[in-house]
Amino acid sequence: MNDKTHTLNELIEITRDGERFYRHALGEVKSPELRQVFEEMAQVKNAVIQALAVKVAAGDEHPAQGGTLSGRLREAYADARAGLASDKDATYIVQLEATEDRILAAYEDALKEADADVQALLGIELPKIRACHARMSALKKSLA
Repeated sequence: MNDKTHTLNELIEITRDGERFYRHALGEVKSPELRQVFEEMAQVKNAVIQALAVKVAAGDEHPAQGGTLSGRLREAYADARAGLASDKDATYIVQLEATEDRILAAYEDALKEADADVQALLGIELPKIRACHARMSALKKSLA
């Protein structure tokens, strides 16, 4: 596996963590509006994963199929916190916003170190990642 494939597969895994967490949170929150937001965010993550996977496959490599241990732990932590919280929805918002922080940082780090080919792809996908981050940050701020 070359560096480009390794970088893209890491981004796929981190993005998949986000997608899975949003889909999980869909079944945990009560607000229909919040469920709609989480569904939209999961769809964006899925589209980004597909774009990255196409690039990996174009290099005759296999796109990552899983997520990360860190992603699973954050989801379990959110469930535990939500179980103890008076506002379960707010707990998921806070934890998903932290997930967005992690995803955005990974993409920005990859952009700095990637070759021109990967930079071009990330230049297309990064605005979607930033928009998701901004949306969750705004939701978190609205809780205060």
